[in-house]
Amino acid sequence: MDTHETWYSNSSSSSHSNDFQTEFTSLTSQPSLPSVPSLTSQTHHLLQHPPSTYHHCLTTLKGHTSYISSLTLAGKFLYSGSLDREIRSWKSNLCNSESNHENSITNMVIAGKGAVKSLVVQADKLFSAHQDHKIRVWKISNYEHDHQKYTRLATLPTLGDRASKILIPKNHVQIRRHKTCTWVHHVDTVSSLALSNDETLLYSVSWDRTIKIWRTTDFTCLESVGNAHEDAINAVAISDDGHVYTGSADKKIKVWRKGQGEKKHSLVATLEKHNSGINALALSSEGSVLYSGACDRSIVVWEKDEDDVTMVVVGALRGHTKSILCLAVVSDLVCSGSADKTIRIWRGVDRIYSCLAVLQGHGGPIKCLTGAVDHCDPSDTSYLVYSGGLDCEIKVWRISIPAVQRTYLPSLSKHS
Repeated sequence: MDTHETWYSNSSSSSHSNDFQTEFTSLTSQPSLPSVPSLTSQTHHLLQHPPSTYHHCLTTLKGHTSYISSLTLAGKFLYSGSLDREIRSWKSNLCNSESNHENSITNMVIAGKGAVKSLVVQADKLFSAHQDHKIRVWKISNYEHDHQKYTRLATLPTLGDRASKILIPKNHVQIRRHKTCTWVHHVDTVSSLALSNDETLLYSVSWDRTIKIWRTTDFTCLESVGNAHEDAINAVAISDDGHVYTGSADKKIKVWRKGQGEKKHSLVATLEKHNSGINALALSSEGSVLYSGACDRSIVVWEKDEDDVTMVVVGALRGHTKSILCLAVVSDLVCSGSADKTIRIWRGVDRIYSCLAVLQGHGGPIKCLTGAVDHCDPSDTSYLVYSGGLDCEIKVWRISIPAVQRTYLPSLSKHS
């Protein structure tokens, strides 16, 4: 289990009990966020007989021998990273077959000396974050074909970047009592990566409590925000308008921005509502809504205020019985993965949210999620959701929402 990712909140320590009924009662009887109204209660009261959301598991992708820690989609490929340092790519097109896809692996590489914690793709480059404190850059060859080859382009920080900083004393920071290194180094697990909207910058966050910004053209480290949080940083998300959101084990979300003409990012807001460490962040498609998932079993929904800068809480999505470990936004759906081994699919209209589906089938906690609109099914609005878990499996789910349901919630919201 990862050191800084606690999967059980203090109030749910009884979750290790073998008595499921006792565990369930103790979890549900203790409101995770008593000061925040639940967004689901009103919807469930109004939706007496909602139209059905259809969902089923299309296939299970097997091959990893350790737990899946990261998933990302790019083009017609799905990329996965695992605890055993492997990065694999899979064909993501499932239009023609729902059979076992064990042969759909297109390539695999052993990457570095530490678990793969996060993956992002920029054109023909793949960036991977690792538990050994490094970020690695891979060239993807034959990107448009059925088979791929990875060639390592760089390890960040690069040798040139380190050499240019090492001789100047002001570039050194103290990491332990008698040890220093240059500020371009992460000195603990690199937990999450994100690209700026124009993909010219790569943001990395770490359990060393720093945020680093890298130029994607030459991999130079441009900036490091030291002591950005009071504890390990687990997640980062970037909106199209340049706001950077970081979520930490210190229970806080911080909002950062580099103003026009400024050289450094500065803190513009601190968002506090969770009762325990934050594991995951996700932004809505247009970037105006932020979702945060934590060990308190709640997903807090934040929206931009009228000033278009301040984020305010509008409620919390509840239903999971253990820690929220990952989040993904697919069009207008919010997907959440939990240590309770389930995935929940949420949808909201005018601040009225409902849980459309609970996906069950994994044999362990859900560690990572990604998804896309499914273009194979023109009859209804359909989505593909990919989930990776501690059972070493990747599952591919199809979620179909009938057109009548998609128009049902807005009409209800007028009467709320």
